[in-house]
Amino acid sequence: MDIAHCYLKGNADAVEFCPHDPYHNVLAVSTYTLQEGSQPCRHGSISLFNVDVEPGHLDMVFSEETAGIFDIKWNPPGGHASPFLAQADADGYLRIKMLEGCCNGVEGVNLKEITNEKISNSMCLYLDWNPSATSITVGLSDGSVSIVSFLESKLEIQEEWKAHDYELWTTSFDIHQPNLVYTGSDDCKFSCWDLRDKPPNVVFQISKVHKMGVCCIEKSPHDPNTLLTGSYDEFLRVWDLRSISKPLNSINLGGGVWRVKHHPFIPGLVLAACMHNGFAIVAIKGDNAEVSETYKKHDFLAYGADWQKGEANHIGENTKPLVATCSFYDKLVRVWRPGNDFIL
Repeated sequence: MDIAHCYLKGNADAVEFCPHDPYHNVLAVSTYTLQEGSQPCRHGSISLFNVDVEPGHLDMVFSEETAGIFDIKWNPPGGHASPFLAQADADGYLRIKMLEGCCNGVEGVNLKEITNEKISNSMCLYLDWNPSATSITVGLSDGSVSIVSFLESKLEIQEEWKAHDYELWTTSFDIHQPNLVYTGSDDCKFSCWDLRDKPPNVVFQISKVHKMGVCCIEKSPHDPNTLLTGSYDEFLRVWDLRSISKPLNSINLGGGVWRVKHHPFIPGLVLAACMHNGFAIVAIKGDNAEVSETYKKHDFLAYGADWQKGEANHIGENTKPLVATCSFYDKLVRVWRPGNDFIL
């Protein structure tokens, strides 16, 4: 069920619902636009929307122009942490912005930059927070990965090493064992690194399974042994970390699997952005994976996707979670609910 949509001025590449109570109605959207020529220019924007489901409104409440942004992530909620949004920029910077203002409407919500750090002369392509929100892993276009601490509102590079031969499209912390970091690259390799070693030691590297570049890696928040990878080769793969030699299952989603997001409360429910084939909701149970639903109201390059957080949005035995998606070339953001009910 479509709820609302909005066209942006730039190419939309990431959408992220705020996970912090009481800001679950706040949606962040980033863009990246390349102006080609003798001196290519990469510029972008970061915007905040207030999502009001009942009247079907998607109201932009804040926007600012930036360098081109490849990825954005809110810090995990917990303790007394303020809502921070990290952004990975094409100019090699990692920036941290704090959410300010009223949370129950459209007045006064904005992002205030509190710190930034030049990570590399290469482009920052992807980022992920560790569970305690004290450090961030950043994937770089030269194949390197950086671990950056975030303490007392300051960023500091802790580690950086050459992890892959080509663009490092994805990197993530293991949410159950934060000393482990996963990386995936255009070299078709999927790796795990142990940060307790200096420099970090490779725990495993899978090089013969993905037929094209590895775009995304997502550890299940519900099962410490389950991990997903998505690839340009159009397959979503389910892995058991206790036996990593080959995936438990793989499912062809008909387009490059650019992003996957686990549902925050429903185990095994996964939202996938499938580039040239729209979006898919996949149900995973054990070693079985099947497409539950597809969404094809976007035209060009399905890139960004996220579930709304907050238990208040998922009360009841049957639920239709709220979803935000965005597509690159048509510059479109959509908010919608799946047609199927899902059982909590």
